[in-house]
Amino acid sequence: MTMALEAVLAKAGLRVDADEFLRLVEDTARIVSVPHPEPAELFSTEQQAALTDVGFDLAPYAEDEPCPRAKSVVAHAVFSKSSYSVGQAAQLLQLTSGEVRERLRHGRLFGWKDGEWHLPAWQFTEAGTLPGLETVLQAIPADQPAMVVAAFMNTPQADLEINEQQVTPRDWLLAHGDPQSVARLVTSLGTAA
Repeated sequence: MTMALEAVLAKAGLRVDADEFLRLVEDTARIVSVPHPEPAELFSTEQQAALTDVGFDLAPYAEDEPCPRAKSVVAHAVFSKSSYSVGQAAQLLQLTSGEVRERLRHGRLFGWKDGEWHLPAWQFTEAGTLPGLETVLQAIPADQPAMVVAAFMNTPQADLEINEQQVTPRDWLLAHGDPQSVARLVTSLGTAA
């Protein structure tokens, strides 16, 4: 299994060995797992009634049912491991670690902190950062989690087309598309469509 996992990790471009990845998944599971596997226990009686009325199933998970948190745990672990540290970002950008932290503070780089800074890979190129990155970063709603922003930046958007093909915001910026187009779209993260 270790060889198969290492092959998958290498194919995905993750810079981690299988044992380290499995430790990361275990650590992440402890952090993000809900202590109660019974969905109904997470809500008050009134909330349960309202959710059930609109069709939500709050029944306990069946033993043979896939764990609903597994995908989230693995996604968080992969996202965390594929992000850059301050030192790695500094080396790529030919800056000091202090300059990278300064850019994070002023919204010129995107990251999250859980003990140490993690800078998602989507914002970087081989030569630095995405063209127009700062324009996009200024438009990201402050309440949006880093994984939501990463999913947006790596998902084709109907309003972004190159050669009649929908492209991701990242690809749009790499092709030197107008960063204001991405900024307008990113402002709607977290709002009902």
